[in-house]
Amino acid sequence: MVASETYAEFLREQLAPLGRVTLRRMFGKSGVFCDGVMLGMVTENTLYFRVDDQNRETFREAEAFPPLNYAKQGETIDLAFWRVPERLFDEPDEFIIWARAALAAAHRVAAKRPAPKQGKALRPRKRPSH
Repeated sequence: MVASETYAEFLREQLAPLGRVTLRRMFGKSGVFCDGVMLGMVTENTLYFRVDDQNRETFREAEAFPPLNYAKQGETIDLAFWRVPERLFDEPDEFIIWARAALAAAHRVAAKRPAPKQGKALRPRKRPSH
């Protein structure tokens, strides 16, 4: 389930110190982006931050909750997004520390992706005349 508009606005306010925050519907959830890089996901108005080997220690507390996952062919596939503890919403300074760690992981993931292929520009097809 995607983030409600109220929750999305709340997150944009909380994450504003990071940069321009947007949410976009993805796979029945909401991706949380900062300046075009996805640092988190929201499902059922629950925020999950991106985790990797370099920020896992910062997020140790979040290991108490299952990671964001989905079912595929009868198996549960865990994603690299861990649930943000509710208490952080009452601790804005610590929340931003977690958010910055998630954003750094998002940048590392983005840097590993191959650049889009630079091919010939597609020309529009001519429509047959009738």
